[in-house]
Amino acid sequence: MWRRSVVSRFSSRISVSSSLPDPRLIPWSHEFCAVNSFSQPPISSESTISGNKSDPNRVFASSTVAAATTTGEISSRVSGLVGLGYHYGRCYWELSKAKLSMLVVATSGTGYILGTGNAAIDLPGLCYTCAGTMMIAASANSLNQIFEISNDAKMKRTMQRPLPAGRMSVPHAVAWATIAGTSGACLLASKTNMLAAGLASANLVLYAFVYTPLKQLHPINTWVGAVVGAIPPLLGWAAASGQISYNSVILPAALYFWQIPHFMALAHLCRNDYAAGGYKMLSLFDPSGKRIAAVALRNCFYMVPLGFIAYDWGLTSSWFVAESTLLTLAIAATAFSFYRDRTMHKARKMFHASLLFLPVFMSGLLLHRVSNENQQQLIQEAGLTNSLSGEVKTPKRKKRVASSQPPVAYASVAPFPFLPAPSFYSP
Repeated sequence: MWRRSVVSRFSSRISVSSSLPDPRLIPWSHEFCAVNSFSQPPISSESTISGNKSDPNRVFASSTVAAATTTGEISSRVSGLVGLGYHYGRCYWELSKAKLSMLVVATSGTGYILGTGNAAIDLPGLCYTCAGTMMIAASANSLNQIFEISNDAKMKRTMQRPLPAGRMSVPHAVAWATIAGTSGACLLASKTNMLAAGLASANLVLYAFVYTPLKQLHPINTWVGAVVGAIPPLLGWAAASGQISYNSVILPAALYFWQIPHFMALAHLCRNDYAAGGYKMLSLFDPSGKRIAAVALRNCFYMVPLGFIAYDWGLTSSWFVAESTLLTLAIAATAFSFYRDRTMHKARKMFHASLLFLPVFMSGLLLHRVSNENQQQLIQEAGLTNSLSGEVKTPKRKKRVASSQPPVAYASVAPFPFLPAPSFYSP
């Protein structure tokens, strides 16, 4: 009798404990409840005697419920971690202005390919340059939003950003910007060269600590921002070649002039938002829009000779001259249309044209670029052609030069020696 009673008590404890989840997999508050459940009084032996032995199906069902409970808690924890990662990933994406940063990376990568000068491209170097540029751009954009929290909260298109919306704290954003900027500069310094790292760091300082506060002080901020946008392709060129040459300024010049009509159109479209945010844009001092339209049109025409310069300096083939000219005239046509009719519709057309201009222009540069090998071949062919033509024309030239000299006797008896000597050349 007493043996059956002990066995039944032990079996009942096993069945109760099997229905509980593993205390190591649940929070401490639940663990306290689980520990206290073992201190409950055992089930009386009379019920065990009357019910004979414990039912195996009941034990199996209890263990199944416990496993399901544990799996549910693990999955809820995993889903919570996934949701947290998505939340902060989204905040980092918006804080870095990822789409704008990727455009900056594209200009830097184009500068790197143009700066290599070789037909074969160093892919690891290109990847390091793009990664470092992305980190620097993310840091600069994050610092920009940190300094403009109050301004962004007043504008409709920016009030839902992470900082003004309260989805991320300012110390968290500062830590993110610091880590991204430092990592990008170190990556460029270690994997490319110090010139590229210096240009990247200088551009970060210029954007975050000069351009950003200047937006609230003077309309000249647009031109300072254009300088910031023109440096990334120079950075890429320096990362590839280790130096800056006259060929390296063609794409930065195009970017500088392109940004003026692009941001003039944007300033006209968002003038109310800029006024609410406290930004000193040129459109706020030009109610008619005539000045910003003239500025946009003028800078479009500045881009016209860039294609010929790129060909004349040996950076591209002659095909790029025609392509870049037509492309520049197309965006200039939208700027001229906006100059004649300064409406929101015309400004939006110029803005969309500017969005198409840059990728097509850079694609043309990459498609028609002339590598160092091709340049040497062209130089050799040009030298050979000149030498052959010189051999053919040399005898005639010598004969003409020889016969054009007057005889000494005639010169000595000339009555007016101060007059120019006559020419006796007869064709």
